[in-house]
Amino acid sequence: MSHDVIERSPGLSGFFACEADPMLDGALMRKVHKLRFQVYCLEQGFLDAIDYPHGSESDEHDDRADHFASCDHEGAVAGYVRLVHADPIGTFPFQTHCLILHPDVVLPPARQSAEISRLMVSACYRRQPDRSPEILCGLFRQMYARSVGHGVRYWYAAMERALVRVLQRMLGIEFRQIGPVTDYYGPVAPYLIDLREVELRVREQRPCLLHDLLAVPVRG
Repeated sequence: MSHDVIERSPGLSGFFACEADPMLDGALMRKVHKLRFQVYCLEQGFLDAIDYPHGSESDEHDDRADHFASCDHEGAVAGYVRLVHADPIGTFPFQTHCLILHPDVVLPPARQSAEISRLMVSACYRRQPDRSPEILCGLFRQMYARSVGHGVRYWYAAMERALVRVLQRMLGIEFRQIGPVTDYYGPVAPYLIDLREVELRVREQRPCLLHDLLAVPVRG
């Protein structure tokens, strides 16, 4: 996950974040897949556009993921992220690329974990000041609500160090690096986030934010 996918800036109003159900929100998901193609194939070059002739990016992990989108006042998708759950043998996408972990790392139970994946903000908002933080905060609130409501305590993420620093400063979330840097859509390292530790930190430092997190409705 690349630092180039977002930019630093203070927030603005005008975005609506929600969980997107592929079975119920077909039109929204089509917009999501087109944004994924735009960012991962055309802008970042992580994937070869020739493999996606319809201009829509999807993969084998989508069926076991929760999807979240942030839309602007015109209904265009401004940002997206998904939480990928473990496969039938209890592994996550990052483990096929980040093969080496620090020797002291003990991975939490797979059923209590999910991987942050395909985190992105549309280029039209990355190029304007004061947009990315609100988009990202809305997406993370939705992910948090979904996770707490469905027994997920831990998040994995494979990210560039610069992006991690931005998110830690912006969201107050502590990312624990659990392995060395490797090449996985750019030079990234695997990280682990404990949502209970996030709650304690937010309760101490930003109690109003915790209230906002807990107030997000969860889709059944």
